[in-house]
Amino acid sequence: MKTINENVTTQIVEKKSKFICDLIYVSSLAEAQEAIQKIQKKYYDAKHHTFAYRLQTKNGIVEKSSDDGEPTGTAGAPMLNLLKKSELVNCIAVVTRYFGGILLGTGGLVRAYSEVTKQAIENANIVEEYLRTRNESYIIISRF
Repeated sequence: MKTINENVTTQIVEKKSKFICDLIYVSSLAEAQEAIQKIQKKYYDAKHHTFAYRLQTKNGIVEKSSDDGEPTGTAGAPMLNLLKKSELVNCIAVVTRYFGGILLGTGGLVRAYSEVTKQAIENANIVEEYLRTRNESYIIISRF
């Protein structure tokens, strides 16, 4: 399995809107929810906090995304598609948007959310994570 070795933050500005992507290693749903809450508190004055994550569980990969008020399919889904394309698991991408006063349209939103997430993935140190089963739960053996 591929995952990230350390957290990454990237930022772009598109027509005065600022998009900040935090790509964070998580190993459970609770950690993913905690990461979202931390980002929401850190950027408390932002308009949107969209996210996408993929987690390896004993029953397979769990995926979820959210547009957080953006038009349906313009933020979370493109972010999740990039995580899938990169074959990443056990990480969450949270993109914070500060609205700059200019509407981007659905195509502009998809491009902006995709670009900032893509940059975070490109800047990440991707590693292999090997797991084995012990007592019905996964244990990390090594990452390199």
